[in-house]
Amino acid sequence: MTVNDTRDIALIAVVERIVERNGRDPTRMVQILREVQEALDWLSPQAIDALQAALKVPRTKIEGVAGFYAFFYLQPRGRYRLLFSDNITDRMLGNEALLERLCRNLWIEPGKVSEDGLVSVDTTSCTGLCDQGPALLVNNQAIGRLTAERIDQIAELVRSKVPLAEWPDELFAIEDNIRRADVLLGNDMQPGDALRAARALAPDEGLMASNMRSWREGLPTGLGGPAAILDEIKHANLRGRGGAGFTTALKWEACRNAPLKLGQQRIVVCNADEGEPGTFKDRVLLTRHADAVFEGMTVAAYAVGATLGFLYLRGEYRHLLEPLNAILERRRGENLLGQNILGIPGANFDIEIHLGAGAYVCGEESALIESLEGKRGTPRNRPPFPVTNGYLDQPTIVNNVETFAAAALIALKGGAWYANIGTRHSAGTKILSVSGDCARPGIYEYPFGVSVRQVLADCGADDVQAVQVSGPSGVCIAPAEFDRIIGFEDIPTAGAFTIFNSSRDMFEVARNYVHFFQHESCGFCTPCRVGTALLKKLMDKLHQGAGSPYDFAEIEKLNVLLQSMSHCGLGHTACNPVLDTIARFRPAYDRRLMQKDFTPAFDLDQALSLARQMTGRDDAGAHLASQHGGEA
Repeated sequence: MTVNDTRDIALIAVVERIVERNGRDPTRMVQILREVQEALDWLSPQAIDALQAALKVPRTKIEGVAGFYAFFYLQPRGRYRLLFSDNITDRMLGNEALLERLCRNLWIEPGKVSEDGLVSVDTTSCTGLCDQGPALLVNNQAIGRLTAERIDQIAELVRSKVPLAEWPDELFAIEDNIRRADVLLGNDMQPGDALRAARALAPDEGLMASNMRSWREGLPTGLGGPAAILDEIKHANLRGRGGAGFTTALKWEACRNAPLKLGQQRIVVCNADEGEPGTFKDRVLLTRHADAVFEGMTVAAYAVGATLGFLYLRGEYRHLLEPLNAILERRRGENLLGQNILGIPGANFDIEIHLGAGAYVCGEESALIESLEGKRGTPRNRPPFPVTNGYLDQPTIVNNVETFAAAALIALKGGAWYANIGTRHSAGTKILSVSGDCARPGIYEYPFGVSVRQVLADCGADDVQAVQVSGPSGVCIAPAEFDRIIGFEDIPTAGAFTIFNSSRDMFEVARNYVHFFQHESCGFCTPCRVGTALLKKLMDKLHQGAGSPYDFAEIEKLNVLLQSMSHCGLGHTACNPVLDTIARFRPAYDRRLMQKDFTPAFDLDQALSLARQMTGRDDAGAHLASQHGGEA
């Protein structure tokens, strides 16, 4: 037997173990691919062959799914895969210089694999560490607070081929940075408290059991039990915390009332795929208050009659996977998950964690469900909506991490109590992920209605030029608007709150966001795929000094096209950062209008500069301008 034969046998054995552990279920494709890659470093043709044989699915499907996600590799990327976070806050903190330093230390070009196949260095959109950047991922494990010294230490560890498990623990230390806590972050709720309170809403267990049976069959119920929970959520006026602000009770009620086909069940999904640059609140909630999140999911399951739940965790939070699974296992041991939870007949519910693989678009609920089903994360056409036809065509609710944590608090303390917090149109509190130019970046929880100015004062922000609320897809506001409030009636937000002082170039901020949208477009619909690419080219053209008023008109046209024709919210909001900054910070754009009339972005004379270097010529005759009477 040859060495290659031995390796192939070992590879097949690894793949078989992983596939068997996942029940040979093709709907778990994303999880299977992740586990195979973690075991084998990359998804080689031999690994794809083994997966095809084990799962009995076409090779094209496996490669199609693997090719969609940024964290899956169909080509070798080295034993150490280093990805620098490249969002705007990391740029502001000097990530580019640190990336260059690491590449020099390792004798490697960005985006390439070292000649010995040991390491690759590249960028990724955002790691969810905006409060403690610059940051990077090494084999999907997060390292924050990068400095020149840390970069040199990482380079030495890589050169010495130290296994990742033996790297110093302090490199991977991630802080929560909770700067202001309110009712959600400051609660002292113990595991099971919310579920016991929910149970107490219906003291007659016979009635609860009857309600649960009726709920599952789509029939009317009596008072108490699930109906009482849903009433409390209604009275609380809880709205989704993922940004859209849809009324939570309406979503839950629609799922509860959706008919079940034979063999179906209702599903609860927690969306922890917070990929919006500048957002990191879910990371902190899952680190400090995971029990409240899981409790809220269980309350939701009790209310709608669901039996299965998923936490979809973004791939950048790989470091949370084992701790969260340990919490789930503890909850099962305490009868807070599983069969007849807390002795309530028919209250059967459990939760699985699915880890994403680097696709921002999976934050959209239908794309997330596609990913849960083991597919490419492409947003679905709607209707039908997930509440009636979600995961595997079953009634499904998808809510944000913060929404579920709030639901647990409402079950414990009541809807009326919760509704008295915040404003008339925005009940409760909002957690903000504050980063950028401020003295105290981190997590701040406020009752809805807090002004932008108050947040800026609390986090120690001076000389503020702009605040980007809710990330690139949100709104950019100037100082004259700082008395506006955070709330659904004024500025709704998923949580990002990014601050820019007067030293920042707001054009470059917008250009970074445009590059993000173009990179993260899933490519499913032509308007978004082509429109975001054209928008990126227009912003790059302005950056290069070839812009004209014509390009402003083109941006306006692109906005109309993207808003009216794009398949999902990514395309709809792609022009927001450009239009907001043009409206509020026009001088940043005017400085780049070097031309009065249309000028093509492509400069042929500049493109020939490499040829001039190779030939050693840089005289007038080697430039196009001199060949055409001084005109390029």
